[in-house]
Amino acid sequence: MTLMFLNGGAMRGGPLHHLLAGARFVGVVRTAPKYRFYSVGDRFPALVELTGPPESEGGVSIAGELYDVPWEVLRESLLPAEPAELELGVIELEDGSGCLSMIRRRTYHEPAGLYLDISDHADWRSYTDSPAPSGSTEE
Repeated sequence: MTLMFLNGGAMRGGPLHHLLAGARFVGVVRTAPKYRFYSVGDRFPALVELTGPPESEGGVSIAGELYDVPWEVLRESLLPAEPAELELGVIELEDGSGCLSMIRRRTYHEPAGLYLDISDHADWRSYTDSPAPSGSTEE
């Protein structure tokens, strides 16, 4: 089993939660405050780690859920359903521990206007429940 941070449609109550195939819910957690959070066409979120000195300047702590996911569920169910814009990576949680998470693919180049900074929400549900997007497109 491996710990996996989820922050989009596979969270409890989400349309993709069934992909977890009964993986054990560990708890609600937050990332370390060194990430930016984006909406990709309002279809799914993308987590981006800030780099450069100091790496956490402008970063926020993103809300999500932690699951203990069996490797076969990760390999056969969860990962095949992920969009091409994301890749598997390692992130830091606010307690300093690390875990797996889907992050924005490092080589992905977003079409203009599709990539919306929603870091002020720091939570996919908060963003999708809001009456109108409040982020701004990435330059």
